[in-house]
This record gives sequence, C-alpha cells and structure tokens, in this order.
Amino acid sequence: MNQYPAWKYLLLLVVLVVSILYALPNLYGEDPALQVSSSRTTAVDISTKEKVRKLLQDANVSFKSIVLANEQILVRFPDTESQLKAKDVVKEGLGRGYIVALNLAPRTPEWLRAMDAAPMYLGLDLRGGVHFLMEVDVDAAVHQAEERYIGDFRSLLRENKVRYAKISRFVDKNGDSGVEVKFKSAEARDKAERLLDKEYPDLLIEADDREGGFFLLARLSEKEMRETRKLALKQNITTLRNRVNELGVAEPVIQQQGEDRIVVQLPGVQDTARAKEILGATATLEFRLTDETHDADEAARTGRVPAGLKLYPKREGGYVLLKNRVMLTGDYIIDASSGIDQQSGGPAVYITLDGKGAKIFSKVTGENVKKLMSVVFIEKKTETRMVDGKPVKTRHTVEEVINTARIQEQLSKRFQITGLDSTKEAHNLALLLRAGALAAPIEIVEERTIGPSLGQENIDQGFASVVIGFVLVLVFMAIWYRGFGLIADLALAFNLVVIVAVLSMLQATLTLPGIAGIVLTVGMAVDANVLIFERIREELRNGVSPQAAINSGYAKAFSTIADANITTLIAAVILFGFGTGPIKGFAITLSIGILTSMFTAIMGTRAVVNLVYGNRRVEKLSI
Repeated sequence: MNQYPAWKYLLLLVVLVVSILYALPNLYGEDPALQVSSSRTTAVDISTKEKVRKLLQDANVSFKSIVLANEQILVRFPDTESQLKAKDVVKEGLGRGYIVALNLAPRTPEWLRAMDAAPMYLGLDLRGGVHFLMEVDVDAAVHQAEERYIGDFRSLLRENKVRYAKISRFVDKNGDSGVEVKFKSAEARDKAERLLDKEYPDLLIEADDREGGFFLLARLSEKEMRETRKLALKQNITTLRNRVNELGVAEPVIQQQGEDRIVVQLPGVQDTARAKEILGATATLEFRLTDETHDADEAARTGRVPAGLKLYPKREGGYVLLKNRVMLTGDYIIDASSGIDQQSGGPAVYITLDGKGAKIFSKVTGENVKKLMSVVFIEKKTETRMVDGKPVKTRHTVEEVINTARIQEQLSKRFQITGLDSTKEAHNLALLLRAGALAAPIEIVEERTIGPSLGQENIDQGFASVVIGFVLVLVFMAIWYRGFGLIADLALAFNLVVIVAVLSMLQATLTLPGIAGIVLTVGMAVDANVLIFERIREELRNGVSPQAAINSGYAKAFSTIADANITTLIAAVILFGFGTGPIKGFAITLSIGILTSMFTAIMGTRAVVNLVYGNRRVEKLSI
C-alpha cells in the first residue's frame, strides 16, 4: 500500500531538475551595459567597436567586456557610474549617426543560454524603465478627415461630370473649419449639393453666395467630430501597442488617460531616445506619378515649380517632379515585411493592401501602364533643442523619393518597393508600416525615468517579504505536523522553484503585485497539506491503521482541495481578464502558484510520504 509507480517518481524528478535549471538564471543578476547601434546612414562594424574601445580607454572608463553581435555593440560595466559616464563619452565621440542606449545585460552563463534559459522580466517598479505621458492632437485628426473629404469630393464630382472651380479647406473667423467648393454657376452648385447630400448624409452642407461666386460649405457634425477624435485616440493606442510589441519590450503598459492622453510604460528601457524615436515616428508612404516633361533640377535651381506638380528630393541625390494627385497612401497597408529583391539583390519591403486599397491601386496603375511611378517616404519628427539654455521643440517633416520605377503591369493587392539603403532600414520601415501610421500627431508632455536603484529597493523589500512568509510557514508546519510538516516544507520549497521557473520560461513580467501573488501563494500552498494532514489525523483518531489513514487522507481531501483551488483560479482569471497591468501581474503569479501548489502539495508530498512510509509495517506516524 502507498506505493507510486516508477514513472511518477521519474516525472517529479524531471520537473524538479528542469525547474532548477530554468530558475537558475535569476540568481546571476545583470550588468549595467551600453548598446551601440547604427542609424540609417551609418554601419556598426569592427572599426566602430575598436573606436568605442579607444574612446573608453582614453576617458579612463573601466569596462568588463565589449562584444560585436547582430550589428550591435554591447559594452558591460562593473557599475552604473561607469555606465553613465561611458554613455556621454561614446555618444559625443561617435556623433549623431549612432544610437547609444543604456541597457541591463543578463549575466546568464553560456551553457544556460544554450538551453534558452533566461531570467524573468522585471516590471517598471522593479527593474526601472521609462514612463511617458503623451498628448494626442485630436484636432489634427479632424483636419486630416477634412483633407480626405477634399479628395473624395473631387473624385465624386468628376465622376458625375459636375464642373467646379476650386475645392479647399477653410477656417472661418469663429475657428470652425470644413471644406468649401467653389462653382461658376448656381445650377452646378445645386446639382453638387444634391449629390453630396446623398453620398454624405452625416455632413452639414450649406450654400453660400459671396465675392461673386457660388460656394458649398461642408462641415463635420459635432457627433462626427467627437467620433473622429475618439477613433484617432483608439487608433493611436493600437498603433503604439503594435510598435512596442514589434520592438519586443516586455509587458508594456499602454492605456488611455482622459480624452486626449496616453500613458506608456516600458520596463527595462533606461534610455528614452530609442523609445521616443519609434513611438513618435509617423513613417508612411505615398505613391505618385512622376512627371517626365519638365526638368526637376531646373525647377530646384530656379524655385519655379510648374502648376500641378510638386518638387521632391531623391534619396540618392537630386530632385524629381511628381504630380499632386496621390495614387495611394500608406493608410491602406495591412501588412509589410522586409526581404531581399530577387533581381537586384538589394533590400526590399513587401507590401499587402486591404481590399479597398487593392481596388484603388489596381484601377490607377491599370490606367497608367508604362508611366513612371515614385514612392515617397514621409516621416514626421519632433526634436528638442536647447536654445538659450531652454528646451525648444521643433517639428519637421522629412519627405524623400526612395524609389522610381516604370509601371510594367497592373498592380493589385501585393507588390514590393526597393531603393532602400540597408536591410535594417527595410526592417524598420516594414515595422512602422505593419504597426500602422498614427492617426494624429502625438507629443510627449511628461517623461519619467525610474532608476534601477529604486527598483532594487523594491526587489529587496519584496524578496524579504517572500522569505519572511516562507520561513514562518516552514516553522509552523514543522512544529505542528512534525515529520509530515517537514515533508510539506520540502514541497513548499519545490513549489517556489517551479513558480520562478515557469515565470522565466514564459518570460512573464514580475511586478510588485506579482510578488504579492507569490507571497499569497506561499501561504495558500500549504492549505492542501493542512487539509490532507488533518484528514489523516482524523482517520488515526477513528482507529484506522497508519497506512490506511495515509491513503484515506489523500483520497478524501482531494475533492475539497480541488474545489478551493478552482474557485480561486476562477477569481484569478477574472482579475486577468478585466484588470490592467499591475492587476494582471498579480493574477498571473497567483494562477501559476495555484496550479504548481496543487501539483507539489498533492503529488510531491505523496511521493515523499510513500518513500518514507510506503509498503512497510508502520506503528505510528510523525504527524
């Protein structure tokens, strides 16, 4: 009686060994590090590595190692003081062409990294990181919607052969804006009004006679403006989340605050430059027909651009004249991936359009076969410069033609663009296009970096709470249940190792609420053993033999243990479903703790009890 088959002991041994291996990386800690990567116009190679080494040696900054891998340089330092000093030295020495970011590099040994064993991620409150409060220019979303209506109106009137003089956006003396269409006759205006009323019933359209002309004024209703602002905010949240996910930041917090603000928290990111570069980037594409009849260099030199055309710089140098009409914008892109062009061997981005975009692009390219088409790369940037000792924010838009090619056939849903400088640029462009363009510009109004020292203090306090709770439970169980209590203590230690291993394997993020979940699990983990041991005691008081009491105690207590843990697990699932970042962290550790404690408290302790008491005559139990 009370014997396990060999496979159960083997299973427990495998779980224990695997758990120890995958929990081990958390004991090695991290090194303060500096990460140097290239921008679009530079490259990181051996010469860059040696230059960084010389800069640090000349400045007498001590470092542990310097490694070049994956087109990045990682320099490890003995302390954060050296790390911070090195950042200033390297950034100034390399110049603007490189991205120099602070980092924390795990000290996990190579033999553990070979098994994909890595420490668990730590949240913003434990590891430190950056906190952004971003303000969305929701009014710009309304302006963009009005700009889109200009193109829609123009297409609709042309299709229905309604003659108009001009279509433009207006702002009246009260600050209200909209789209105005000028006509040469009242008949044309009346026909257009009936057409627009039918096609756009949500717009407020009215006639206006002034300055000897006939006008139609179209305004967004209050409801539509409110919906446009709300949608822009939601789309920006989705876009930011996609960009952070593409970057691989662990367990970010991205949530709305108020009507026009977004909170972004990125644990483990100490340098805000790279985060700001990606979060605030608004890279997108425009496809325009290329003018082949005028001299672009002449237009650039004289400043006289022919009507209906716009002058753009080419990435490789020089200028090109493009037609004002936009064939397609990046708004219709639903997927983008980087790769290598089979013909030229250069970097390329493969683009997939949605159904509407494919229809538009198919039609417009079909009408312009054998004509030149250019791809315009558009990026809006916000830079902060010190002027007279004060930070001044400046916004500018970078527009450049990255590719010009002749349309050989009608294009549709999937195609590729080339002309990019490097595979890294292709990857970054694909990332931004895949994550989507921001629906409205954003500005960082608050920026906060939580240092590792505060995070370390939280870690120390959290670790102390786990240790204190663990020791108190160990002592209580050993005194109250004696030999069986010591067995429960073994299972409790096993349980903690399994929890840490599972969190590490899942690369889950541990936060202060997560530590609270572990502390709660420590107390709850012995509940199952208390129920089992009390049941064994009751059986012994009823005169049952020790072997039968052990068997009956585990068998009869199981349903009660399952009921109690399942109800707690349901609560944890609900917390995870409806909670935000910190609450989710608590729910995750609690859920993992419940599952692992049932395994260790029931199967683990039973295995040890069977080894000690099983299959032999026992007169008395140490319980």
